[in-house]
Amino acid sequence: MTDHIRIEESDRLITVAFNRPDKRNAITQDMYQAMADAVNAYAADDENRALMITADGAGDGAYFTAGNDLQDFAMGPRGENNPPVIQFLHAIKDCPKPLIAAVNGPAIGVGLTLTLHCDLVYAAQSATFSAPFVKLGLVPEAASSLLLPEAIGMAAAMDVFMTGRTLTSEEALRMGLVSRVFDDGEFHSQARELAQVVANAAPNAMRHAKALVRDRNAQITDRMEAESVHFANQLQSQEFGESVAAMMAKRPAVYP
Repeated sequence: MTDHIRIEESDRLITVAFNRPDKRNAITQDMYQAMADAVNAYAADDENRALMITADGAGDGAYFTAGNDLQDFAMGPRGENNPPVIQFLHAIKDCPKPLIAAVNGPAIGVGLTLTLHCDLVYAAQSATFSAPFVKLGLVPEAASSLLLPEAIGMAAAMDVFMTGRTLTSEEALRMGLVSRVFDDGEFHSQARELAQVVANAAPNAMRHAKALVRDRNAQITDRMEAESVHFANQLQSQEFGESVAAMMAKRPAVYP
């Protein structure tokens, strides 16, 4: 469906990689659809035992993802009743098998919030994490208003949401947002080695362990639905329009 998502299978491990470096891996609706399809297919098969979401490179300007491609979304939603972004978020929320995020660079917006649904999060030394929703006149999504405070604490989460604070990989590690941090030069090999450990583990034990730890699906679904109402309203708001206009003009936003 899109060349901007690369999918590879090897030794019971699926790698889903952002492949749009010229746009800092900003995610289009087609990319969301490709990722949703990949995660849903993985959840249903009996062969593959781990799925890792990542992107190429580490350091020297490499990005995990800069978040949503606003120009693509401005052209209108696809799949009116079940758009690709919603399909993807529900796919990672509902997946009964291990999900791994290997964050090679800046993870902005959904780049951070998708990691909250992953069971293991590995970060390159140069990786950073931010969720500048309020700075864009928007609200948190993907149940991040529930999951981020649980992961790093209420005060730190509000700092991320309200001021747009960017966390370094080491800060994210200390706060409990990521599992391990690796040097940029060794990042992909180290992340893949650990992902392979997961892929080689006892599959039923892994499923049961995940289910026991993450036994809150209904609550997370309710929070995602509540967020989506406010998010959709804010997309139509003057605040969002002013935020985008200010960003494009490289000036401070002014709100009435």
